[in-house]
Amino acid sequence: MDEKVTTHQAQDDARNDDILVWVDGQMRPRAEATVSVFDSGFMLGDGVWEGLRLYDGRWAFLDEHIDRLFEAAKAIDLDIGMGRDEVISALLETQNANHMTTDAHARLMVTRGVKSRPFQHPSLSRQGPTMVIIMEHSKPKIPRPIRLATVPHMRGLPMTQDPKLNSHSKLNCILACIAAEKAGADEALMLDVHGFVNTTNACNFFIVRKGEVWTSTGDYCMNGITRAKVIELCKANSIPVFERNFSLVDVYGADEAFLTGTFGAQTPVAEVDGRIIGTGDMGPMTERIRALYKDLIETDQSQNT
Repeated sequence: MDEKVTTHQAQDDARNDDILVWVDGQMRPRAEATVSVFDSGFMLGDGVWEGLRLYDGRWAFLDEHIDRLFEAAKAIDLDIGMGRDEVISALLETQNANHMTTDAHARLMVTRGVKSRPFQHPSLSRQGPTMVIIMEHSKPKIPRPIRLATVPHMRGLPMTQDPKLNSHSKLNCILACIAAEKAGADEALMLDVHGFVNTTNACNFFIVRKGEVWTSTGDYCMNGITRAKVIELCKANSIPVFERNFSLVDVYGADEAFLTGTFGAQTPVAEVDGRIIGTGDMGPMTERIRALYKDLIETDQSQNT
């Protein structure tokens, strides 16, 4: 069997050994970039985050990512303690400190901060939020299309843990990923509470059938920014696209399948549950959407220069 791959696999880059990490307003070397063991994020997964991608000196769809960060913080009643411009300034400061111009990935994380005692009540977080920005030189290197395995773990209902949140509490998705790995796959395909195909543990999921592009309704998954851009591109280029319920039977008989996410943009899927999807290689619709997305990135960069 080919080597195991992940949807966030990147080329090795020795420069990442010497990156500087933004921690509460200070630039710290990688080995010294630490937070307290009493931090809400470490202790309870109490926080939100965003992943952003740098192309040719510009952060792609920056406004949408910052909007989502602040909306998520508001949803969990977390005061970031900074305004939008200050957050963007911290991002750019980290970029400049690391001399990054393109092919970089940033993970911006905000937690409820250091707790006075090791228990869950939010009122015990009295020192204000903790904010960290990790930025790495990161060029995707996925040597082959991804293999998926359907797992019993679901993206749940909003009244349990809303799957639309980019929460630090990722154990459900981690368990799904472990189950897929035990089944010999690269990533997990997760169903929704009704048994319809939903998302993977880390990316949004699309299939192509007879010239149509399908993805889930979005009711039980992270409504990814890349996912939304792909839907918009399809509509703008006369590609039939549907947010709908569909089953594993529809997936197994699909002509193509691909994943979307900030890191990998559009990643082709070779097989699901041992069934080869299409030819097992990247299909023509996925190639077309990738090209359209690349053009969109370039247009976004030029408009924001």
